[in-house]
Amino acid sequence: MTERNPQVMRTHLRRRLRPGPVTGGLALAALVAGVVPGTTFATEADAPAKAPTVSLASQDRGGGNYVLADKSVPLKAETSGEVSKVEFYADNQLLATDAEAPFEGKWANAPEGQYSLTAKAYDAEGKPVSSHPSLVSVIEKPAVVASPVTAYVEQGAETTFDVSLTTKPASDVEVTIERASGNKDLSAKTSKLTFTPENWDKAQQVTVVSADKKGDAGLAKFEASAKGHETGTAPVQELGALASDYEQAFLDQYNKISDPSSGYYREFDGLKVPYHSIETLIVEAPDHGHETTSEAFTYYLWLESEYGRLTEDWGPFNDAWASLEKFAIPGTEDQPTNGAYDPSSPATYAPEHTHPSEYPAQLDGDVSVGEDPLAEELSSAYGSDEIYGMHWLLDVDNTYGFGFCGDESDAEPVFINTFQRGSQESVWETVTQPSCDTFAHGGENGYLDLFTGDENYSEQWKYTNAPDADARAVQVAYQAKEAAAAQGNGGEVADVVEKATKMGDYLRYAMFDKYFKAIGDCTSPSCPAGSGKDSAHYLMSWYYAWGGALESAEYPWAWRIGGSASHQGYQNPMAAWALAEDPDMQPQSSTGQEDWAESLDRQLEFLQWLQSSEGAIAGGATNSWEGDYGTPPSDASTFYGMYYDWQPVWNDPPSNRWFGFQVWGLQRTAELYAETGDERAGAIMDKWVDWALENSTIDGTGNYQIPSEMEWSGQPDDWSGSPSDNSNLHVEVTSHTNDVGVAASFAKTLLYYAAGSGDEEARLAGEGLLDGLLEHQDDLGIALEETRGDYERFVVESGDDKLYVPDGWTGTMPNGDEINSDSTFLSIRSFYESDPEWSKVQEYLDGGEEPTFTYHRYWAQAEIATAFSAHVALFGTE
Repeated sequence: MTERNPQVMRTHLRRRLRPGPVTGGLALAALVAGVVPGTTFATEADAPAKAPTVSLASQDRGGGNYVLADKSVPLKAETSGEVSKVEFYADNQLLATDAEAPFEGKWANAPEGQYSLTAKAYDAEGKPVSSHPSLVSVIEKPAVVASPVTAYVEQGAETTFDVSLTTKPASDVEVTIERASGNKDLSAKTSKLTFTPENWDKAQQVTVVSADKKGDAGLAKFEASAKGHETGTAPVQELGALASDYEQAFLDQYNKISDPSSGYYREFDGLKVPYHSIETLIVEAPDHGHETTSEAFTYYLWLESEYGRLTEDWGPFNDAWASLEKFAIPGTEDQPTNGAYDPSSPATYAPEHTHPSEYPAQLDGDVSVGEDPLAEELSSAYGSDEIYGMHWLLDVDNTYGFGFCGDESDAEPVFINTFQRGSQESVWETVTQPSCDTFAHGGENGYLDLFTGDENYSEQWKYTNAPDADARAVQVAYQAKEAAAAQGNGGEVADVVEKATKMGDYLRYAMFDKYFKAIGDCTSPSCPAGSGKDSAHYLMSWYYAWGGALESAEYPWAWRIGGSASHQGYQNPMAAWALAEDPDMQPQSSTGQEDWAESLDRQLEFLQWLQSSEGAIAGGATNSWEGDYGTPPSDASTFYGMYYDWQPVWNDPPSNRWFGFQVWGLQRTAELYAETGDERAGAIMDKWVDWALENSTIDGTGNYQIPSEMEWSGQPDDWSGSPSDNSNLHVEVTSHTNDVGVAASFAKTLLYYAAGSGDEEARLAGEGLLDGLLEHQDDLGIALEETRGDYERFVVESGDDKLYVPDGWTGTMPNGDEINSDSTFLSIRSFYESDPEWSKVQEYLDGGEEPTFTYHRYWAQAEIATAFSAHVALFGTE
């Protein structure tokens, strides 16, 4: 390893965390998610009608906004400025309208479930502005609730948890407190609590004592029960006397994420679905904060895996997979015509184009496509023609209003899609569309003819998989399996491990060329169609996808495609190793294990090939230049006949400019190194860590600076079967950041590398980042303010960056927004103009300063928590 610059890498500072639990759920009042009793939902807008503040009448609500199903829910809006009327909504359902102050209404016969409640005030010109959403749970029976989600106590010490009721009782209610299971060293000082009609919603504390027996620490579950009420559960984790500071940090962060009042999740049928972010006004890969992604689901799984590792309670982990399976994996009714799929003719070719203005892309049945070698063996192994993989994007609150297959219902998250039109299509140029297109919205042919040219169109379903997310699910399932087995609890996670292995079997579709053409030297659409496995590049591509006709079609049909382009940041050699080498995770298909063994070697070779002279990993490679099997530059270097692309798939912004893709991908390589000692992984990490630390400043006081954006020049040498020094491939760090999610990913990468290599400097740097993150805590997690100058693109009206709709194409979004050649990102998402944070953006668009926001992205908050727990898993109490 090279000597690192001591001026750049400085020793971090360690300090003791405060003992005891963080703020409980009932105390997290007046948060931006606004889901606690008495919370008001305030906004500000530069309009005649100032934004309303909204609160529900408190008589039927307790901790977490609970309402009994047989009660009418009183609604009241407090407003300022000139308001012509106020509307009250549960999700997209209009509940009541009032045109006179005081603005009030009632929600009668509310069905059981959880709802996002908002108020929308209109000024004299009809311009609306909305409140922050409030998550309201309509329950059939009163309940006792406890918080925080998990309290913790050091051996020999005391801690507390809070207890309250969900609804106002008619008379006094006696609550009994007792330890129901778990660690017998923990006991409650209090056995009875009394709640009255006057104090029912005021939390009462229960003190838990740890006997100082210096034995093994563990979890106890206390129950708070009362006649006529659902029982509340309060887990309490005992920490050993030598417990790491980071163990406490994990539990603090876990409690903040899991607290219902924080607003990270929406509940459906007793299962939690993570939002992309607490905040609604956020545009990045998802185009709204209350969408979710397969990525978020797998971070939810990872969070609960680490909770199980620490507490030996694997119930939440199993619940996370149940949610992922129910909502992110399309079910039978979501992919109804797979039985008509013909593996000898997987899909009809349509070329990709560089810019959205070149779409729709014309289907061309004269271009030969290869055969799908996976379909029959997967159907044989699992007895189903369906795909067991996640779709990448869902509308959790049905903000767009598509509903299931165009029915506009919001009973559960809705499959949607955005990116469809080439490498230059940024999120700002997307047209959000339903994954199940019944032509109920959009134009004459729904949204289909914006993307694909055909002679006629059928109502259809279509899904896109993000392979890095499914691979992460496999990786986490392996971690959970190992942790549970070490506890003697392996059977508790066995079902999830089996399902994750099944997901990994289907994930092999990401190893194949988009149209199953033979890999290598494919420089025109006429290049050879593949047969058998010669269309496999064995890498994790950017996507795979599948779709078909709805049952209303004249005749059934279905299609499947792989992905021709692979990005370094999507590779997961750790998941590949688990599926290839671990006897508990051998795929059931006849060739799954051998394909993953080949993929493990190919992925590591890929990273070796792409490692720059300095150490960072360059973009990737493609078997289909510019998406249409075009001719690459004559001097383009190759990897197994695929061509080097410094920004594969996604060019606005360049896909490999962001440092986050470095740490996401390399964490998996570092974990493989720590788990197996693979020398190839170790050599990649040696060089990469040197480069990354040379370009970072970490002092442990919160003032860390790590790479943000990079510029690339040159290209790698042709792959010859062994790595070269790539003296013609270079990277330059052009900006730095203190982004909390990326810092957590970087810390996790360094810690796994340190565990594998024994590199003390890397470990200190990782710990320095963790300590730095702890300097940026707030009531909802760990976050920093960020500036969003790119929000100028809400209203781009001309030029290459404008949202493109062909001349003459017209349609409507479910809310009535018109879609035509004059449309902008904002005009087909007019709901943003009534968002409670919109005034910041409007002031910027009117010539003001770039707006700032403090975002709580789910993936980042879970990454932070799991970085703390990774330290515990790797280094224990050291």
